[in-house]
Amino acid sequence: MEPTNQGEAGQEVAKLSQVIQIDEGKIQAHLGEVVRSTVEETLNALLDAEADRLCHAERYERTEARKDTRAGSYQRQLHTKVGQVSLKVPKLRSLPFETAIIERYKRRESSVEEALVEMYLAGVSVRRVEDITEALWGTRVSPSTVSELNQKIYAQIEAWRNRPLEGSHPYVFLDGLWLKRSWGGEVRNVSLLVAIGVNEEGFREVLAVAEGAKEDKASWTAFLRHLKERGLQGVQLFVSDKCLGLVESLGEFYPEALWQRCTVHFYRNVWTAVPTSKVREVAAMLKAIHAQEDRAAARQKAEQVITKLREMKLADAAELLRVGIEETFYYYVFPREHWRCLRTNNPWSASCAKCDEEREPWVPSRMANRR
Repeated sequence: MEPTNQGEAGQEVAKLSQVIQIDEGKIQAHLGEVVRSTVEETLNALLDAEADRLCHAERYERTEARKDTRAGSYQRQLHTKVGQVSLKVPKLRSLPFETAIIERYKRRESSVEEALVEMYLAGVSVRRVEDITEALWGTRVSPSTVSELNQKIYAQIEAWRNRPLEGSHPYVFLDGLWLKRSWGGEVRNVSLLVAIGVNEEGFREVLAVAEGAKEDKASWTAFLRHLKERGLQGVQLFVSDKCLGLVESLGEFYPEALWQRCTVHFYRNVWTAVPTSKVREVAAMLKAIHAQEDRAAARQKAEQVITKLREMKLADAAELLRVGIEETFYYYVFPREHWRCLRTNNPWSASCAKCDEEREPWVPSRMANRR
């Protein structure tokens, strides 16, 4: 009997809702099991196919091309993103069964290992890692497993940090970064020294990253010695801020290289002597200095800006500009097309990033002679 009005229709829907109930948890669990069983079936089929390929014949097939026969199989478990799967790994009578599908003795999919390492490096506690792995993959990873993976990744990091530096790097950017690190239950600031070089093909690469107690002469000396021992050579220009002890350390290890003071850091130093209301105006004046066509014109413009600052009653800012401006002019020595990328030690600025996006090398294989 059809409902005669909206009220009766609503009652019918309410009754049906009591009869039809959807258990989302059971559906998700069922779908997860379907996916897991499908992965398990697919991997076992691939293992069988690989065994047939090694034998040059299918199971029970009689052919002159056959090189080996099956000798049963053995069970092994593999942890994957969809849960634990059970594999039947074939055994051959004479040939070793080296599968390309899973590495020998491996118990976890590589993506699972990568996830464990990323969780730990992100600061997730070992106990929390255990809970997460049980929720995601149905198996609980032990603390010893997490420790083993950490040792593996630390070994890879150390190998990268100590790799030999091949070829020449005409331009090298140096910078110190302050990051926060959890240590013994406390969050502390830690200094990271970074070197990014431009190789002979004209593309950038991270040369070194090292932890320094602080940005002082001892830290920079140890950092530059490390670069020198690993083979950093052919440097024509270093670009950096005027960090404590950095310039002196450069003279010890690379006396023939020029040093360019980062213009952005220099501007910020000048702004410390400028009222907030006038920072925008002074910023435009400073940028005009480094927009000139050559070093002579830039020096002339700097003199005009110094005079202007004194007229604005900004004597301290004018003195900072007078003392330090020459240190920001060394990029003019190099090819004009490189200037926009050499003015600052931030190689990921918009102008330099554009070079990488378009894959345009901005250092020719043979550097132009200094003017």
